[in-house]
Amino acid sequence: MSKDWMRYGWLALALLGAVLLAWQGTITPKPAPATSPADAFSAERALRDIAVIAREPHPVASPANAKVRDYLLGRMTQLGLSPTVQETDALSFSPDYPQWLAGAHVQNLIGILPGKDRTAPAIVLMSHYDSAPGSPGAADDATGVAASLEVIRALGAKGAPARDVIVLITDGEEWGLSGAEPYFGQHPLAKRTGLIINMEARGGGGRANMFETGRDNGDLIARYRTSAKGPISSALAVFLYEKMPNDTDFSVPKRMGMTGLNFAFIGRQFDYHSPTSTIANLDPGSVQSMGEQVLAATAEFASAQPLPGKAPSAVYSQTFGDHILAYPPIVGWLLLALAGGLLILAGRRARAAGERLRWQDGLRGAAIALATTLLAALLLHVARRWTGVGFGFLEQRPLLAAWPAWETAIFVIGTATALIGAQLAGRAVRRRWLTPLLCVLIGGLSSLAGGFDPVGLGLGVVAGLLFLARRAALPRNAAWAGVLCLGLVLATALQVFAAQTAFLVAWPLTLAALGAAVSRWGADTRVTAVLAALAAIVCGWLGAYVHLTAQGLDFPALLGLFALLALMVLWPLAQPDGERAKADGLVLAGLWAAVVLAALAVITATVAPWTPRYPQADSVMHVTDSHAGHAWMVIQDGGEPGVSILKQTAPSPHSKAAVKASLPPLFDQPVSLTSTPGAPVALPTFASRIEPDGRVTMVLTPPPGARLARLNIRLGAAVAEVVVQGQRTAWLGKPGEVHRLRWAGSGQPLTISFRPVKADAGQAEVDFGTVLEAWPPAAARPRPSADHSMAWNLSGSTGVTGKAIVRW
Repeated sequence: MSKDWMRYGWLALALLGAVLLAWQGTITPKPAPATSPADAFSAERALRDIAVIAREPHPVASPANAKVRDYLLGRMTQLGLSPTVQETDALSFSPDYPQWLAGAHVQNLIGILPGKDRTAPAIVLMSHYDSAPGSPGAADDATGVAASLEVIRALGAKGAPARDVIVLITDGEEWGLSGAEPYFGQHPLAKRTGLIINMEARGGGGRANMFETGRDNGDLIARYRTSAKGPISSALAVFLYEKMPNDTDFSVPKRMGMTGLNFAFIGRQFDYHSPTSTIANLDPGSVQSMGEQVLAATAEFASAQPLPGKAPSAVYSQTFGDHILAYPPIVGWLLLALAGGLLILAGRRARAAGERLRWQDGLRGAAIALATTLLAALLLHVARRWTGVGFGFLEQRPLLAAWPAWETAIFVIGTATALIGAQLAGRAVRRRWLTPLLCVLIGGLSSLAGGFDPVGLGLGVVAGLLFLARRAALPRNAAWAGVLCLGLVLATALQVFAAQTAFLVAWPLTLAALGAAVSRWGADTRVTAVLAALAAIVCGWLGAYVHLTAQGLDFPALLGLFALLALMVLWPLAQPDGERAKADGLVLAGLWAAVVLAALAVITATVAPWTPRYPQADSVMHVTDSHAGHAWMVIQDGGEPGVSILKQTAPSPHSKAAVKASLPPLFDQPVSLTSTPGAPVALPTFASRIEPDGRVTMVLTPPPGARLARLNIRLGAAVAEVVVQGQRTAWLGKPGEVHRLRWAGSGQPLTISFRPVKADAGQAEVDFGTVLEAWPPAAARPRPSADHSMAWNLSGSTGVTGKAIVRW
């Protein structure tokens, strides 16, 4: 057997080991039974609460949410928390989006597990009990609420903690963080906050990920890592989340300078905010993972004296098991120095053995590695586009329904492409133009799916130009040296500009450099097993990051970076010797076949993904335009793959073809509108008046049972002292622009008032609307066009819109 094939055997073992390590790092723990020790977290005990909380959809200000509130007050009383209710009208306004205002009538639930020192800063254990409309919310956030209760029970079994633990179960999180805003802004207990532990979910499975902290988290992470149990957490997640527009309840106290830990699991994303988010579809292991991690963190900080202080944010990541490696950012430079030193040692050992490394070959090796990275990004990008699945929360649902096929394709395409690059580097070059041409053709193919694609074409062209660096078979040692030098440059750039993220490159680089030093750039075949072990460790560790990144970001081209990171350790096992490369055509053909078959598999899986477990989303409303006297059948995102087109059970001969148009304020973006016969519906009332002191007051009164109200207001003149539901706000700050208010209440009137800045005459154009979550009894119900479908969000509701001009 040739040395190449022996090396391929070690490569296969390394990849198998990596798969096992990555799998072990992503599976959820076994749910603990109700018979577990009293001071341990039991998913089975928590699931009993989840079954009650997630019995039906319970959005903020709904009767169903009131039932959940009453149940939770009883459970908190059983646990000795002496619960209270903070009931208020809450407003959520952000200076970043001054035209938007969200508000709701919320009822936060607050209890306290007393500690030994009642004056010490308290731990706040936070979750939210409202669900998204139409979703039972078994994961988001019934799991967080139930975990809070089970964590408190387990803590109580350990004895009184050193400090108070405040249980905060907010209302209205799904409606603009409406419960967290008044608690941290108004409640007297908020001043006692020492550290917050928040629980969230963005799916129905997977291990809990601690993805966000307060700023300057160095001391916090140093303490967290000592007690972490099966953690999934890294400085990369914290860094990226801070750059994203996403928010949770933790965002509110974080903006106020408070610190804490934010946990969530994000697997099974098909169930996020979906009617399928039921206890039957929830992974009990995810409940156990969340509970174990939160219990460990809460127990640690509830008994800590003092709580963590401010320190430069740590560079850290989970490794394997319960271990987290963390260090200050400055240590990153020492790690890079170590990697550079090992590379120098590898070069000296090779020179002492009479082995030659030409810098030109190293430069070509780096170019091929970079080209391979871009090729991996290109292939993943093209495969995603060729599924025909749109990009967006609803549009990507066919892909989420076929997630196992898509994630498998990601790993197969990424790994095979990395190996293709190493194979090409060691093969004799006969038709130098062939690989570059193939890259450009693949980039062009991307434009055949969904229209012209400059990203795909650009990736193909640049990758092709870099592959032109192939002029002859490269020596393995020099090519690998070029790959690692490229890694050193990338890690140094990250250390300079984003030190918290540099570990993602620096750690694989350092282990690869160690392998290079031990093996003299792969020339010493006696230590090939060591190279295989390092490859398994690095790729297994990277596998968990690919898994999380693929779930968290629908941007597959970004995953091409992981091909480069894997190449650092796979290169000496994957590149053939130049003189034997002719015998390896079968290997290269097999890798290309794996790429094609993986892409075809996921494309096929998304053609008809709908099943009883993964039904298609139907989103249809009956809307009466009271101003124009028209009734409409409204279909949101009609025509997109993730949302089915609904058909009327009894079409009217007077119905017209669907048109795309907006219907403010309920639908500010174009939706599919089909004229439909009118039906008797209860109408909201809108009134305005000029107060004796000159203030202008507007009042929108929803019809009985309508939970939601919306207003779009365009001012013709400047106003000041704006008050909404009795609270001052900076909203309505700029004349001429449309300002939008979204309100969730229990049917009470929505009141807005302001004072005109000038005494001159002025006016405001008002679009108002309300939503009743029931279909008009006299209207024909539509039927779904798909055999497997579900009502999404507010589907099946009755909307009413109207217009008014307010003059003063």
